[in-house]
Amino acid sequence: KLMIVLKDGRTLIGFLRSVDQFANLVLQGTIERIHVGKQYGDIPRGLFLIRGDNVAILGEMDDKRDLTELQRVSIEDILDAQREQQLRKDEETKLRNQAMLERGLQPHGDVGSEDA
Repeated sequence: KLMIVLKDGRTLIGFLRSVDQFANLVLQGTIERIHVGKQYGDIPRGLFLIRGDNVAILGEMDDKRDLTELQRVSIEDILDAQREQQLRKDEETKLRNQAMLERGLQPHGDVGSEDA
């Protein structure tokens, strides 16, 4: 059983069924685990093909390890919490970029965007 963190930040957990020379992976019984603060939720994804160059890190899962410091919540609750967290992050980024522009600096990631 592997836990894989993708370059886009998603966390997948599943049973490794195949790997090839390009490090492409096939996972069976895959779940996507979403963490927000001390809460987490699992979304069943089933059979999952992962292109090797999308993998940031992977490791074997220890099912015996205790997750008592984390609280499991429903899929709807964790998706709502994730949405709220993203909105807060977007607002903080907007305020930081606005402050940088007021000081005559170019915000990171805004080079060539239509907003700049």
